[in-house]
Amino acid sequence: MSQNRPSDHHEVLIVGAGAAGISVASRLLDSPNPPRVTLLDPATRHYYQPLWTLVGAGVVPKEESMREMADLMPWGAQWIQEAAARLDPDENVVVTTGGRILTYDYLVVCPGLQINWGAVPGLEEALGSGGVCSNYDYDQSEYTWTALQELSARSGPVRALFTQPAGAFKCGGAPQKIMYLVADHLRLRGRLKDAEVHFFHPGTIIFGVPQFARTLHEVIERYGIDTHFGHELVEVRPDSKEAVFRTTDEGGDPVERVEAFDFLHVTPPQGPPDVVRESLLADPETGWVEADRHTLRHPRYGNVFSLGDASGAPNAKTGAAIRKQAPVVAENLLAVRSGRPLDPGARYDGYASCPLITGYGKLVLAEFDYDNEPAPSFPFDTSQERYSMWVLKKDVLPRMYWHGMLKGRA
Repeated sequence: MSQNRPSDHHEVLIVGAGAAGISVASRLLDSPNPPRVTLLDPATRHYYQPLWTLVGAGVVPKEESMREMADLMPWGAQWIQEAAARLDPDENVVVTTGGRILTYDYLVVCPGLQINWGAVPGLEEALGSGGVCSNYDYDQSEYTWTALQELSARSGPVRALFTQPAGAFKCGGAPQKIMYLVADHLRLRGRLKDAEVHFFHPGTIIFGVPQFARTLHEVIERYGIDTHFGHELVEVRPDSKEAVFRTTDEGGDPVERVEAFDFLHVTPPQGPPDVVRESLLADPETGWVEADRHTLRHPRYGNVFSLGDASGAPNAKTGAAIRKQAPVVAENLLAVRSGRPLDPGARYDGYASCPLITGYGKLVLAEFDYDNEPAPSFPFDTSQERYSMWVLKKDVLPRMYWHGMLKGRA
């Protein structure tokens, strides 16, 4: 396009410098005859979000989950510190929020997902006070621990509610992890016998893989947690300390259910970023980037790949999935660049991992594929609660992330 400066053409343009973007960039730049790689992302800080559950439970400080973005950029990559405002795959163009027009030969779309706090009336105003908390935000995760301490210090009966949203969201086990930690915290302080713990879930099952669901049902019974399926949070009333859920009555008609709380942990509704949903790259029904479930290549635009939370591949949206997707995207992009057929070995099988914390020092490591079949990495039964898997979650995986995955080594 004539209005482009020569410097605004990019061989490989990666939209998003989260776990997915940096991992793919590192792998591309470490390949023989590497392409020129540009990352587009406005953030100044990068977060290892799986630690936020442990922040909310008082196990680690939130600062352990954060690094400066500039310190993580792969050597040799160009970084444009803006966001994408428009994606035009017909013209091979990305327009930035600053009005810059970027052209590309190859595009990798991985801007993550969008957290829609405002989709639940009253939630944004309530967060961070009155016992209303969420581990889906760096600063808010710290308040979860404050609210938990206040809850356990109260005298008399207490009610703790935990919610899961409808639709896709990142880290599908997170709504349960903090619930089990809160219950265990109350147990350790002799307060669980005075507590009601309730889990509100819009679906019908606790977990999609039966092998792991069996253990979770045992954990729920151990803590005396009340589960309520077919319930979706639709409003928070902070003044009266009430949460409103949409459900159905015995005849199947929609009704609202109002629940009082002393502590409310909300997993907010989430969805594709607007810039993705409004583009030609998106699936018109879901809004996520269309992608072949195995090659992660766009079915209509052969020079476009996507991975991570923004991808429409039907896997669980976890960091572990990205770790398996990144080498597939890098290898297949390099094949297209060199005119080679896609490597039959560079295929993603839907692997995802959900380290399900079930209490302090206890963890069930759920690993599974597209078919919800277990895909274990260890030669023992990880559907059982183990201290070793707790150590893996707390100490080993963060190191693997910072020093391995983001550098294209794991």
